[in-house]
Amino acid sequence: MPKTKSRKGKFTSVSIPIPLFRKIEVHIEDTGFTSVSSYVTYILREIVAESASDTSETSAKADQEKVKERLRALGYLD
Repeated sequence: MPKTKSRKGKFTSVSIPIPLFRKIEVHIEDTGFTSVSSYVTYILREIVAESASDTSETSAKADQEKVKERLRALGYLD
């Protein structure tokens, strides 16, 4: 389990290359993001949510195929 700092909840540090940090600083100018950390957190949450959604869709499709195969084996589907 990662060590955390107490600052408005629990946080941990993640290192990114300084050139990337600077590009993000420029990228978030004139947006609602107040820091590189808040932007990176937002992006990571989006990616994780999308990944979880893709996984559940894939799982649901696999389950549906298993049901169809079983129904075919039982003679209910051609």
